[in-house]
Amino acid sequence: MMTVSENMEARDENSQIPDSKSVITMNSTWQSTKSDLLPIEEFTGEGQELDSVSFYTWPDEDNDETLETIDKEKQKDEVQDDRPSWANKFEYLLAQVGFSMGLSTVWRFPYLCFHNGGGSFLIMYIFLLFLVGVPLLLLEMAVGQRIRQGSTGVWKIISPWIGGVGYTSFMVCFIVGLYYSVLMAWSLFYLGQSFQSPLPWTLCPLLRNSSQFDPECARTTPTTYFWYRKVLKATDEIEIGGLPVVHLSVSLFVAWLIVCISMIKGLRSIGKVPALYSMEVWRRTGNQLFLSMGSGFGGFTAISSYIPRSNNCIMDAFAVAFLNLMTSVTTTVFVFAIMGHLATVNTEKCYQKNAERVMNLVATGVLPPEVQFPESLYHHMSSIYSTWFSNLPEQVRSTVVPHMYNCNMDDQLKQVMEGPGVAIVAFTDIISVFSGFTFWAIIIFMFLVTMGLSTMIGILQGIITPLQDTFSSLRKHTKLLTVAVCALMFLGSLIFVRPSGSYYLNLMDDYWAPLPLFLILILENMTMAWVYGARRFLADLIIILGRPISPIYRWLWCFVSPFVLLVLFVSTLIHLYMKNITYWAWDSNISNEVIRNYPSWAKVLLLVIIIITILPIPAYFFYTLFNVANPFSKTLSRSTVVFKLETKGDSPKTSPRLHVRQSLKKINKMDK
Repeated sequence: MMTVSENMEARDENSQIPDSKSVITMNSTWQSTKSDLLPIEEFTGEGQELDSVSFYTWPDEDNDETLETIDKEKQKDEVQDDRPSWANKFEYLLAQVGFSMGLSTVWRFPYLCFHNGGGSFLIMYIFLLFLVGVPLLLLEMAVGQRIRQGSTGVWKIISPWIGGVGYTSFMVCFIVGLYYSVLMAWSLFYLGQSFQSPLPWTLCPLLRNSSQFDPECARTTPTTYFWYRKVLKATDEIEIGGLPVVHLSVSLFVAWLIVCISMIKGLRSIGKVPALYSMEVWRRTGNQLFLSMGSGFGGFTAISSYIPRSNNCIMDAFAVAFLNLMTSVTTTVFVFAIMGHLATVNTEKCYQKNAERVMNLVATGVLPPEVQFPESLYHHMSSIYSTWFSNLPEQVRSTVVPHMYNCNMDDQLKQVMEGPGVAIVAFTDIISVFSGFTFWAIIIFMFLVTMGLSTMIGILQGIITPLQDTFSSLRKHTKLLTVAVCALMFLGSLIFVRPSGSYYLNLMDDYWAPLPLFLILILENMTMAWVYGARRFLADLIIILGRPISPIYRWLWCFVSPFVLLVLFVSTLIHLYMKNITYWAWDSNISNEVIRNYPSWAKVLLLVIIIITILPIPAYFFYTLFNVANPFSKTLSRSTVVFKLETKGDSPKTSPRLHVRQSLKKINKMDK
């Protein structure tokens, strides 16, 4: 493999080099084919100090002449290794898009858009997408493509001090994979139920030994009842436990089986306005952006590590971001249209209930006869009801109102849009009104299963690739490793298919995931922009693409992205500390969703999981610090990459500035 800094910019002629020799070591399988070998005797001499982790940062000055004279032919001299690669660019792009456009795009985006300002949320999402999302997406793609390793290896190479970021990304992938697979299991269960006529969610069930409908279903819609009572078997509170739901456990097993088989097949199988001023809305928008895009998971880095270095990652980043945005907007428009239709239908049903109730009260003498509805009410319910109500005398109206239901359209719309599962209920509702509804149910839920599968494979790639890069012996047992990881994650996922499992899922997705993701992205961004150097990184991209790149990316990486990420990170911390964490729960007594507070033990559980997830970052930092302070830990292994700064008279060449020593025998062994 080639070093990420092999073609970096030349040092400024006035830069001062220390008198003592600066030797830099980093443990990796990183090798260079264009650097001169540094004899081992040069850095093992008596009295010479070895700094195994310190990183020399070159002056980041504007040196346009150097960038203009970079030899474009260097990109053709890539080292051939045994790392698998994509069959073609189309498969690679499909894998990246599939990983980005997951079920969270369908599952959460419409719900968040409705409850957080609608058009304002969409404007903020697009703003953050192109100001922060695309630059960070490009960063992860380019790093994986250039260094050709997963998340754990990449950040050790760039700066050993933040080597723990890769392990945190690994843990985020693992935990997200546990509950994300449940979304796929839900879709699989609905797919299995679609092979029936009539569809089971179109009618309320009858009570045993009775011709009456279940009153819990009669108080709501059949689709909502089916979702909470038949699919989730949801409890009224998170405190109420229970064993995993059998049919969801079977669906979950099938989901993991499909993911495992797809992974074993190899890489080719992957490619098939007031709200504008609300910090809370900006926080939720940022959460959705990075959870939906997949930045920080390590998936983009892992997938990009299998593509040639000459690939145009800038166009890929924009393509993935644009398709993700289009999918989110299209799904939202579709769901809003369905929910608007349902709200209209529910409003008319509410009018009808009020009409029947008023007629009964008039018949019993509770209300005066002048409030009687006109006979044409049932022919033009919406217009006649509003006209009738507005024409009532004020005194009569005040007498009638206490006996009537609230049929306001906005309230009805809010009721049908409550809860993150609104998208799934929306799909089942619209399917019910299609002709040939069984066929459309199969098609729609097959589509949702496919979306979930593509994202799950990307998440698994963010787990398998770092494991194989860290432990090279696992490359010989890819199938066994994949089966073992999938089996372990299936067992861990069972907690989310219990009757109260959906409440745990919301706890993780709403309150746990954003914090480690923001921290990962902040460290990745700051390290690339200020430790490695944004200008040097742009120089690497120029080598990859063979053409100039807009300097705006340097400005975005150095200033805009870190600032936005820090604001989102701090606002998330403040939200967790200052406000109660809540969830939508099903209340069987009123057949509706209600907001409940998570118990104190759930907050403790959340804190423990957050600490465990981010623990590798400080742990690896202190591990690196120990290696620097402990002279006995500075013994070099055969796989150590050693860098030495050139003095001014060492060589007439201006690039590269680093020398590498690594055993070719060790390299060949690692690449097998």
